[in-house]
Amino acid sequence: MNILHTEASRGWGGQEIRILEEARGLIHRGHQISLVCPAEARIFAEAPAYGVPTHPLPIDHKNLNGFFALRHWLKMNPVDVVNTHSSTDSWLAALASVSMADPPPIIRTRHLSTPVHTNSPTFWLYQRACQHVVVTGTALKEQLIRVNGFDPATLSSVPTGIDLERFQPRERLATRAELGLRADISYIGIVATLRDWKGHTVLFDALHRLDGEFASSRLLVVGDGPYRDRLDTKLAAFDLANRVDFVGHRYDPERWLAAMDLFVLPSWGDEGVSQALMQAMATGLPVITTTVGSLTEVVKNGETGLLIPPRNTEALAEAIACLLRDPSLAARLGAAAREFASRHCGREQMLDRMETIFSRFARHRGR
Repeated sequence: MNILHTEASRGWGGQEIRILEEARGLIHRGHQISLVCPAEARIFAEAPAYGVPTHPLPIDHKNLNGFFALRHWLKMNPVDVVNTHSSTDSWLAALASVSMADPPPIIRTRHLSTPVHTNSPTFWLYQRACQHVVVTGTALKEQLIRVNGFDPATLSSVPTGIDLERFQPRERLATRAELGLRADISYIGIVATLRDWKGHTVLFDALHRLDGEFASSRLLVVGDGPYRDRLDTKLAAFDLANRVDFVGHRYDPERWLAAMDLFVLPSWGDEGVSQALMQAMATGLPVITTTVGSLTEVVKNGETGLLIPPRNTEALAEAIACLLRDPSLAARLGAAAREFASRHCGREQMLDRMETIFSRFARHRGR
């Protein structure tokens, strides 16, 4: 198949990584994949490393310039199916499609749990202009059915899959030595873009509460993003600067995960099934996360990890202390997390399901 991905966002996070990983995987399966996005977008700079052909288009705003640019590209480059990913490029693709004599079908992938507008234009976009909608977790699908009244037959849940060969248990102390980390203390870790709703400030508050018995424990913050300055301010308020290591965006998160004693993702909104959470589980880490979005589809409380209410710093501090005090519990949860991820979170499962959806709706030109 000849598949076009569109992405209007200039940001960088799990959504953009999923697009590139999925595209790379389907290229390896013999499909022709292209991506159009703004030249200023981070995904445009990152795509060559994934081997994904990418073309710059001014589609980061809902305006005539973006509409005509995308419409012209589609007319000059016929494809079997278009997969849109953000609101702006979905609208531009939908309007371009209705203005064309022979438009390609549109699959809309929705990556986050942010509520969808219940107005008639949005209903048209999701239920008429798009041939199918993919979400990244069952809870997101149920939300669209319950709140928006979307036809269940038009929706599929396809969680992001991860590379299980890349993310697996490693020897912790050897990995710490490679990274220049200490061998004699506990490292709590988070891998996430520095956005407000990822819950970094909640984690800082919990760490502040863990002073005393766990005063020697440190926090590894892997990732970068627009909230770095605000997080520095929060650290200063809690007097935690000497217990938190910001290591920035890393192209080798598998090594940083392997160096941690436990993983925490205290998100309070906009989550599908977090890639970083699944990566930590595949690494064999005990994990703590919240009951938002579709996170509960991979973390079962007391079985594959610990679940806490969102924005509850006291519960988070207690959960962290519980795992640090009880290494046998941490080991049991980590082993169960690894087993679950190995069975349910692999990249090939994601590729199989997306390939099936694309094949179902694609217009195979000349075949």
